[in-house]
Amino acid sequence: MATKKRCLMIGAGGMAGGWIRNFYSRFDQRNEIVGLVDIKEDILNSAGDFLGLPANRRFTDMRAAFDAVEADYCTIVIPPAVHKDAVMLAVEKQMDILSEKPIADTWEACVDIYRAVRQAGVKMLVIQNYRYSPRMLTIRQVLRDGRLGRINYIVGRFAADYRVYGAWGAFRHEIPHSLLIEGAVHHFDMLRNLSGADCKTIAGWEWNTPWSSFQGECCGLYVLDMTNGVKGCYEGSCVAASPQNSWHQEYYRAECEGGAVAIGRDSVVRIYEYTAGKGLKTEEVPLIRPEYDGHTWLIDEFLTWLDGGRTPDTVLDDNMKSVAVVFAAIEASRTNRAVDVELMMKEVAQ
Repeated sequence: MATKKRCLMIGAGGMAGGWIRNFYSRFDQRNEIVGLVDIKEDILNSAGDFLGLPANRRFTDMRAAFDAVEADYCTIVIPPAVHKDAVMLAVEKQMDILSEKPIADTWEACVDIYRAVRQAGVKMLVIQNYRYSPRMLTIRQVLRDGRLGRINYIVGRFAADYRVYGAWGAFRHEIPHSLLIEGAVHHFDMLRNLSGADCKTIAGWEWNTPWSSFQGECCGLYVLDMTNGVKGCYEGSCVAASPQNSWHQEYYRAECEGGAVAIGRDSVVRIYEYTAGKGLKTEEVPLIRPEYDGHTWLIDEFLTWLDGGRTPDTVLDDNMKSVAVVFAAIEASRTNRAVDVELMMKEVAQ
């Protein structure tokens, strides 16, 4: 029988504010935020007032919160550089974990988290909300239903004009590898999702431009070789002046044995079938409209999992295979050589 879950919420402002005010509000019958953490008191108190939390359930110190609050799990929505701190405190308390992507800001921290969570035997789900938007659920279904046959290669494009400082949130303009850590962690995961395979090797480059407002790398071009033979091509830019393919408007195209399927800015899934002598036939596919999508899809899956339901797709074990591609991409650019992602994952298990 399902029981109402108690959540310790790590983060109250920015994206975490959306969790508190929008996503979790749909699960009041299944979930309750019983503790809240944020280093900024004004943000902490604004969110705490919204939730109706008493003062003794609001914390500016994470350890104090974990020591004081009895919860079934924690939700981590803070900058990636401090994800490891929160996870290790949850592991100490044998508390299950729902975390925003990426797992952490370095491969070493990701590996530490992976090993600690597995050793403790707690459950951890990583948010990959873009898999579960209507547009991406639909294009994935087209690829999985077999109509177009085998996949040849998949192209993904993310392009956003973030040339003005703070346009993508100030901290992203200040961290290294901003495109890969904060952006491509979604896009590489989507190439895995659409291809139905893991990344075998990756090659390419990340870089910054002299005219950007980013301190770290904000552009990238990569090619991926998947374990099932499908190839992937990724273009990412945070200084794009061309037609935009920003969040929820990314462009994906899969070239297949019997045709192609693509989606772009207008969020219309189109199937293309070319026949010699007859030309190109185009068909628009109605979007799948599930009860939950994006973040709420994953919250629903996580709460169901805690009650003994099916294991979600983006659990820690699986998501390590996506974040490994990110750090392999960083290494590929640094060394100007292709990187073996499968080998990285084998070393993690040792």
